[in-house]
Amino acid sequence: MRNAVILGRRRSGFTLIELLVVIAIIGVLIALLLPAVQAAREAARRAQCTNNLKQLGLAVANYESANGVYPGAYPGSRYPAPNEKQDSGWGVWSPHIMLLPFLEQQAIYNAFNFYTTAQEDEGAMSGPFQGTAATQRINAFLCPSSPLPVGNYWGFGSYPGPKRYPGNNYFASVGASLAPWSTASPNGLFMIMSHGSASPIASRDVLDGTSNTVAFSEWRTGDFMSSKLSIQDVINLRANRPSGIGEWNNPNNNMPTGAGVIDDFLQACAGAAPATIGTGDNKSGLGRSWLEGQLGWTLGTMMLAPNPNFPNCNMLPWGGDFDGPGMINPSSYHPGGANAAFADGSVRFLKSTTNRVVIWSIGSRNGGEVISADSF
Repeated sequence: MRNAVILGRRRSGFTLIELLVVIAIIGVLIALLLPAVQAAREAARRAQCTNNLKQLGLAVANYESANGVYPGAYPGSRYPAPNEKQDSGWGVWSPHIMLLPFLEQQAIYNAFNFYTTAQEDEGAMSGPFQGTAATQRINAFLCPSSPLPVGNYWGFGSYPGPKRYPGNNYFASVGASLAPWSTASPNGLFMIMSHGSASPIASRDVLDGTSNTVAFSEWRTGDFMSSKLSIQDVINLRANRPSGIGEWNNPNNNMPTGAGVIDDFLQACAGAAPATIGTGDNKSGLGRSWLEGQLGWTLGTMMLAPNPNFPNCNMLPWGGDFDGPGMINPSSYHPGGANAAFADGSVRFLKSTTNRVVIWSIGSRNGGEVISADSF
């Protein structure tokens, strides 16, 4: 009798329909929560990015206080010869390296021999000790919202074999200027110091005030894929220079002097971009390293608001690396704009909708403009 009762008892459980409904509800909840989780993660990454720029802003202020000038991009004392001007930026040491002691990276700074040149095919990366230092990834130079650079380069001399690019997401601003060398008088906080040229910029030269002058901003690291056109790619115009823009020391290189012809330059860059896909004129290695003080490695420009519709662009008739005049604008993976560190150590967010004249104003150190914080 007991067995009959047990056998007759109904077993409880989920039907297939009920199980599918539960799975569907869980899927909907995940879909609703995922954007919030991603937004929270991006907020954390953006906060870290802001903190990195804060460190750079304070480091450059401390450097100026200790040395009386802001760091430039300096040629090595051996190459080129002391009486030869190193205008292009090839082989010069970056402002980032000069700031290493102020970023608690004294050991890496001490590893470099500034008697030689900062280039990966000779000089800094050719020796095993310097090469090891030059390939270190420094968190203060990396925004967690941006992917790390892909690909390797090959060592030379006594430092053979493939070595990774360390990456750099923060550029030192040469201002609203297409020509970064000191002989062209760029209007930003940093410049490439030619042999025998003017002294580096000091705080007394920042006539607009340190709170109104950008020191560093951010860019997306290149994707190292010249086979496609990405927002951070740098297009080489070679000899196509509208209205003389990009020629050594042309006054139209500096804004707002060149405001009347800058649109010709922008249209030329945009028009040339499709033809550069898959060629050496599509430079996809932006921010690959913090080693060298030239546009595209560690120096950038304040020509357009972040993430513009126009590509980055430079003008090297000889092909070259990034060692020439050009426009490398702010960019980021943050929605709506990019961060910038000002010379007083403050960090503010630059919206992608900011007027270009405002960008020029906060990029220049001595334009005499009065810009309110709500303008950007």
